[in-house]
Amino acid sequence: MRLISYEKDGAQGVGVMTDDTNFVSLASAAPDLPATMMGLLNHEGGIESARAATDGKDADLSLNDMKLLPVVPDTPVIWAAGVNYLDHAEETGRGRQEYPMLFIRTNHGLIADGDDFIKPDISDMIDFEGELAVIIGKEGRHISREDALNHLAGYSIFNDGSVRDWQRHTIQFCPGKNFEGTGPFGPWMVTPDEFGDPYAHELTTRLNGEEVQHTSIGAMDHNIEKLIEYISSIHTLRPGDVIITGTPGGVGSRREPPLWMKDGDTIEVEITGIGKLVNPIKNES
Repeated sequence: MRLISYEKDGAQGVGVMTDDTNFVSLASAAPDLPATMMGLLNHEGGIESARAATDGKDADLSLNDMKLLPVVPDTPVIWAAGVNYLDHAEETGRGRQEYPMLFIRTNHGLIADGDDFIKPDISDMIDFEGELAVIIGKEGRHISREDALNHLAGYSIFNDGSVRDWQRHTIQFCPGKNFEGTGPFGPWMVTPDEFGDPYAHELTTRLNGEEVQHTSIGAMDHNIEKLIEYISSIHTLRPGDVIITGTPGGVGSRREPPLWMKDGDTIEVEITGIGKLVNPIKNES
């Protein structure tokens, strides 16, 4: 099952896709269910209730009828794993990390599939980072690796857009990772039963149609189960929390010469089993 967050006539909604363009709105199929993705994830049995309510129903809306939103627009926290593929660790000179390298993104920079990725006026060093996102659906603390995947609501695509010079102002990544309009997240969430084995899938990033990153998800250093175990040792993971699991090698900042995104470009991240997240690059002013 693929679920989207959208806005229509000033109100948020959740939809279940019937194909790549059309969907059943929960507002019509299940008006008693919460109207937002955060609400649905926090509603006991919400995802399964959405499945039961929409199963076999004809689509009543199209992506052309509304504004697509980031999958979880108001996620409380986005945990980001840095240098989590060995080829990226090597190209950065950091080498393999004993523990996951984590930083936090806020929800203020999130944009949806198709939205303009905003290149800020104060920097020309705008980089791409295609990543697999995992979305928590079941609360837990001190989650074991063996049980970790049972806490997932689903999977999506994230582009961890990075303003590299601001990222390097200090040893903390936070400034360069939180510019407004630099966090594409979507187009939808795919439930675990449909996505299957996450490590059987592949990720590809393309800039203006040219491949710039490619990896098997199975090449991840600290895998999803380890990330969930580690983060849940710090604090309780709650429904709607998001973990972005790292980017492979090939980022623009490590090329000679560097390859920066600029106004008029198009950046695309594709993950097999999910689809494509596509955003045009636009100057802030």
